[in-house]
Amino acid sequence: MKVRDLLAEQSIELNGSAASKEDVIKKMVDLMVKRGNINDRATYEAGVFAREQESTTGIGDGIAIPHCKSDAVSAPGLAAMVLPDGVDYDSLDGEPVNLIFLIAAPNTKENVHLEVLSRLSELLMDETFVQNLKNAKSKAEFLNIIEAAESDKQAQDEEKAHADTSDVEVLAVTACPTGIAHTYMAAEAIEKAGKELGIKVKVETRGSGGAKNVITEDEIKRAKGVIIAADAKVPMERFAGKHLIEVRVADGIHKAEELVKKAQAQDAPIYHPAGDASEEDNASESRSGGSVGHAIYTHLMSGVSHMLPFVIGGGILTALAFLLDTLMGYGSIGSAFGSATPISAFLKNAGGLAMGMMVPVLAGYIAYSIADRPGLAVGFLGGLLAANGNPALFGSDGSGAFLFSDKAVGGFLGFVKNFAFVGKNGGNTVSGFLGGIAAGFLAGYIVLLLQKWTKNMPKSLQGIRPILIYPLVGMFFEAVLMCFILNPLIGLVNTGLSVMLNAIYASGMIWLLGLILGGMMAIDMGGPINKAAYVFGTGVLATAAELTANGASMSDPKVQVCYISMAAVMVGGMVPPLGIALATIFFPKKFTKAEQETKITNIIMGASFITEGAIPFAASDPGHVIPATFVGAAVAGLMSAVFKCTLMAPHGGVFVFATVGHPFLYILSWLVGSIITCVLLGVLKKDADER
Repeated sequence: MKVRDLLAEQSIELNGSAASKEDVIKKMVDLMVKRGNINDRATYEAGVFAREQESTTGIGDGIAIPHCKSDAVSAPGLAAMVLPDGVDYDSLDGEPVNLIFLIAAPNTKENVHLEVLSRLSELLMDETFVQNLKNAKSKAEFLNIIEAAESDKQAQDEEKAHADTSDVEVLAVTACPTGIAHTYMAAEAIEKAGKELGIKVKVETRGSGGAKNVITEDEIKRAKGVIIAADAKVPMERFAGKHLIEVRVADGIHKAEELVKKAQAQDAPIYHPAGDASEEDNASESRSGGSVGHAIYTHLMSGVSHMLPFVIGGGILTALAFLLDTLMGYGSIGSAFGSATPISAFLKNAGGLAMGMMVPVLAGYIAYSIADRPGLAVGFLGGLLAANGNPALFGSDGSGAFLFSDKAVGGFLGFVKNFAFVGKNGGNTVSGFLGGIAAGFLAGYIVLLLQKWTKNMPKSLQGIRPILIYPLVGMFFEAVLMCFILNPLIGLVNTGLSVMLNAIYASGMIWLLGLILGGMMAIDMGGPINKAAYVFGTGVLATAAELTANGASMSDPKVQVCYISMAAVMVGGMVPPLGIALATIFFPKKFTKAEQETKITNIIMGASFITEGAIPFAASDPGHVIPATFVGAAVAGLMSAVFKCTLMAPHGGVFVFATVGHPFLYILSWLVGSIITCVLLGVLKKDADER
């Protein structure tokens, strides 16, 4: 189907004007209705706006392509508008839009709108074509320009399909998550750069309609270099042994000339698939592509994306348990809160088990991203050790007596014993979220080393590498390094923080305690600092219970300080998700499409006191997100303490606000802290396309 066939003169406006994005979309829908292919205007318009809420269709360079697939569409169609004065459309580049195409597609199995969108995206990469459309004097001329461009494009595609590729120097693959606009825009930009540089280029597009212009084995053998410009999975094994550059699809659009030059000059690492027997020292860098920083980010986000469903599902199940107990009148029963009824106990247990998988899954899939399947089991073990610490492995008292006898231990081994088992006498070796990240990277690179060290084994023994050597040897080294180095190091930090908090608590400086507790909850979101604050808060709840059991009244200052501390802990933990959700609403340009889509989830998680909802944002941009969440949470904790807000429940978020002392001031503290985080994110973060 051709773009020209979907347009009619009645659905074109050459001298349009609009006051806002909403206004121009409504006018575009009016044009589509004139086209005669809409049987329910209200439903179709709602669908267009719903799609726009997912992410802007303003693709940049003054162009927007809103679209909707709906039962309200009787036949596929296009509407077009030129706006000489432009309109603010919330485009990816922040510039006004002055050329808009609206697509209508019927709700059938054939993805007509995706095919048209792909074809339009390719045509609109030609600046001359776009300028000619904007300068068209009549609707007939507008249609003729499109028809001529499509004919030229079709001829080029046919020529490309039958072209001699024996002299191709650079190969490229482009792909984006939706497989629509950016896939083809990047391909067009790379091909154009190759022509301007006089370098023969072939680009394979992996779009919504499948792979096109597929690269052959002979072309791979002859090519000097390969460019992978993709934000989606691309089959990579075929490029083994080639100089390969891997970048985001946006770089394929904006840095095409630079990429083609580098690939042609073979200025890139040689790619080796994970687990290949010919791996070299740069294997891990080649696999992830680009800089070391890009590789680390890719591996980290692989772990975070797999971990997040456990956090969200488990956290909300837990929150429902607290809500149920609150509704049943059990909001002030201390440690049993959340499991006072059989149903709430069931929900809390299921949610707790899911949340408990957070760190092992994080570590496992970081390792998987680095070393593929062999890294998965080793990473899971590292995550379990990070989540559970050393005492469970070495004795209930943390002494490790069966591993180290007092007579056998001396000198350096004595130091190792005392250091590794800081769980003894009240220490802590649970390294949590940060330990899980470290465990994942450690596991991945241990397996890569094992792959390298065993690559020259006899062929008869090659089969035991993935099923015996990698898991057995990898788990051994992972366990040793986690239990004797990483867990103790992070455990010492945890123990030191607990000592500090207890000293401030004993001094009675409740405002300072609130400030510090709130801030600690928002630094590492599930890591040792966050957990130290939370454990302290729940610990003072136990102290309050003991004081009241011994005759102290609820109004006793010592009891009140305990409840004030717990209130500061919870409000600090509720700020990061809500603050980030607000920022995605008020500063959408600072966030990617995927990040913007989490706003509702983060509002729910913030309200449920699930700080971990902020982890993906902190992981992708820690230098800006963590300071913003820290300041907002610290202010919330300070305000809560100054207002003397109290909390007798160890968890629950808004579901236990009925049990909070001074609830309105407590809500005010939470909202102020969240707004501060939101504003700081808007100021500190770069726009998503720049990142």
